[in-house]
Amino acid sequence: MTRKKILMSAVAILAAANAFAQGNGIGGITEATNMVTSYFDPGTKLIYAIGAVVGLIGGIKVYNKFSSGDPDTSKTAASWFGACIFLIVAATILRSFFL
Repeated sequence: MTRKKILMSAVAILAAANAFAQGNGIGGITEATNMVTSYFDPGTKLIYAIGAVVGLIGGIKVYNKFSSGDPDTSKTAASWFGACIFLIVAATILRSFFL
């Protein structure tokens, strides 16, 4: 008798799960899309802020190298400048690609 109750409970649970699965999947996909795209604007601003911090740190490092007379200053300046430009361009392209 207990086995029959367990079997009937399992059938009822599966039937209920199947009924919920029959719902409109388009609404769920639309909601997920809206949730993901809502993160792009704050994410883009965060990447811009990180780029600004990287630029400040790079500027300080380049200034220190230039002040000490290091001959490797131009290489360091180019690498830090390239990192900042990459962050800005990557954020802009990702935002325009997905939105």
